[in-house]
Amino acid sequence: MISGRYIGVMSGTSLDGVDVVLATIDETRVAQLASLSWPIPLALKEAVLAICQGQQLTLSQLGQLDTRLGRLFAEAVQALMTRENLRAEDIVAIGCHGQTVWHEPGGDAPHTLQIGDNNQIAARTGVTVIGDFRRRDMALGGQGAPLVPAFHHALLAHPQERRMVLNIGGIANLSLLIPGTPVRGYDTGPGNMLMDAWIWRQRQKPYDKDAQWASSGRVVIPLLQAMLSDPYFAAPPPKSTGREYFNYAWLQSWLSRYPGLDAGDVQATLAELTAVTIAEQVLLSGGCDRLLVCGGGSRNPLLMTRLAGLLAGTEVTTTDAAGISGDDMEALAFAWLAWRTIAGKPGNLPAVTGASEATVLGAIFPANPRQNKS
Repeated sequence: MISGRYIGVMSGTSLDGVDVVLATIDETRVAQLASLSWPIPLALKEAVLAICQGQQLTLSQLGQLDTRLGRLFAEAVQALMTRENLRAEDIVAIGCHGQTVWHEPGGDAPHTLQIGDNNQIAARTGVTVIGDFRRRDMALGGQGAPLVPAFHHALLAHPQERRMVLNIGGIANLSLLIPGTPVRGYDTGPGNMLMDAWIWRQRQKPYDKDAQWASSGRVVIPLLQAMLSDPYFAAPPPKSTGREYFNYAWLQSWLSRYPGLDAGDVQATLAELTAVTIAEQVLLSGGCDRLLVCGGGSRNPLLMTRLAGLLAGTEVTTTDAAGISGDDMEALAFAWLAWRTIAGKPGNLPAVTGASEATVLGAIFPANPRQNKS
């Protein structure tokens, strides 16, 4: 059976939790049924952040972290299944993106690494798991990211309206849904990542709730202009990035040139950096009638206000207005990508990733629904 219930699991670059979504999926529709957010223990989060910023670790440490994350993802899925009174045989498959700890699509040997052992999920839930979505695209010369534009197109494209879907997670990425043209998409640069890193270091808070701190500060124009000079922003698509590039060390390298800045002003400047780099890419890509925003950044009133201000003539709204929760979009996308894999359908878009051809994505980790799931 291909059609039926699927579960999507996503822990993004923001590391603000594990998102789990239940949906029914077939050839004609995707209907979300339930969702759950599962906390990531602080020690686990800090260990992942250390890897993403290049901290050395042993193979034993990496292996242990892979197992622990796999168990965490399994716990999150089991919590949703228990709450919804679901058995393993009620679910066709789980699509789990895994936790990206390194993404390096350039150079002589392009590679990406997502950890969170899918065998742990299959063994503990009794459900077939689809994971490792990115590396087949990279094997065909692609960036391996972003993968969600295909899903955005399937659910949110309009026959006349020029739309773009903006996901603001740790990294921000755009999907260009322009009638009559191939779907395109790419990472614009940092989303919430630098703001979250700064407030954590300065105030030991995981994020700036309702942008209260950023709204109290003033944008430092010289710092903003300096950060905007980073070559990533001017690079043409296809392009993708992650925490291995835009991290606290990156921020510190710019702050060292402007000592003594007020911490609140730095937060305001980081919010402006995210808004400006997104708006520039929207305009450089030809603009749109409607910008649909999802991800944690869609709940940031300062970002939403600045995007509306920088994109005059564009309706800036959340994907909630189109019937899809901005909090669940990415997890839902990986449930859909799992369905594509089970159905033998391509999951990538070469026009987005730069791969030489469309291909089925992911590795299948089969599970026996009758196994002991304790």
